[in-house]
Amino acid sequence: MGSVVLPHLRSGWHVDQAIMSEEERLVVIRFGKDADPSCMAQDETLYKIADRIKNFAVIYLCDIGEVEDFNTMYELYDSCTIMFFFRNKHMMCDFGTGNNNKLNWVLEDKQELIDIIETIYRGAKKGRGLVISPKDYSTRHRY
Repeated sequence: MGSVVLPHLRSGWHVDQAIMSEEERLVVIRFGKDADPSCMAQDETLYKIADRIKNFAVIYLCDIGEVEDFNTMYELYDSCTIMFFFRNKHMMCDFGTGNNNKLNWVLEDKQELIDIIETIYRGAKKGRGLVISPKDYSTRHRY
């Protein structure tokens, strides 16, 4: 349901316009294949939180099979990747995984995802390019 309702970016130009045109809100773009089960699960979560975060973030979807312009530039090799942009600047977040550029796993907990987006937005408003995630996702704490 989520991938049907959320706005899709159908070309590289649309992705650029989405990133450049938003002045006050965080731009959240889910890159992946719309038919992939992990993307479908992530899209459902994004759809559920979209109304709650609409004041400080906007969510877009981009199919990397349809729009291949950014696959090499952003290293979009995972089945589902979420990236964040604020005022035409790529926002990074330290999740404790070693990759600060993107969120490249499915996060189905709505409140966790809202907390991450809100943390990145608050850091972006303060002029920071890298923020620390509210939760450490490193594997050392999972056993």
